[in-house]
Amino acid sequence: MDELDGRLLALLHDEPRLGVLEASRRLGVARGTVQARLDKLVARGVVTGWGPELDPAALGYPVTAFLTLEIRQATVADGTGGHDAVAAHLSTIAEVLEAHTVTGTGDLVARVVARSNTDLQRVIDAVLASDAVVRCSTTIALATQVAYRTLPLALRAAGRS
Repeated sequence: MDELDGRLLALLHDEPRLGVLEASRRLGVARGTVQARLDKLVARGVVTGWGPELDPAALGYPVTAFLTLEIRQATVADGTGGHDAVAAHLSTIAEVLEAHTVTGTGDLVARVVARSNTDLQRVIDAVLASDAVVRCSTTIALATQVAYRTLPLALRAAGRS
């Protein structure tokens, strides 16, 4: 990544619906340069999507929680157990926004949302419905101090702080 890539990503971050032609005008480079840079960033996996960012709270899910799961490590004959089985189960629950294998006291951490604290129990019960999940501890987020972000990281990678 270079400075132009950083400027391009910052521009698209601030105005995600901006077209390639307008981006080229604002950056002072040819349209083909902008398109080639975007294609390169996509091919390298830097840009992973163009969809809208959705706010779970605006969709009616204002409660965010983090579940730390301990799982049965070994896969048994019936296919239960192991990270892949739990990940497959979690992917069927719409309220599970993401899940990561981690080190430490748990095996997986999942970020989930719910309509209320009472509804959170339903989500937790759905997670626990997998025989591969041995234990779950929950931390409810009270407020978001720094939302998920990647632009500062991209700007640092491009040499802009």
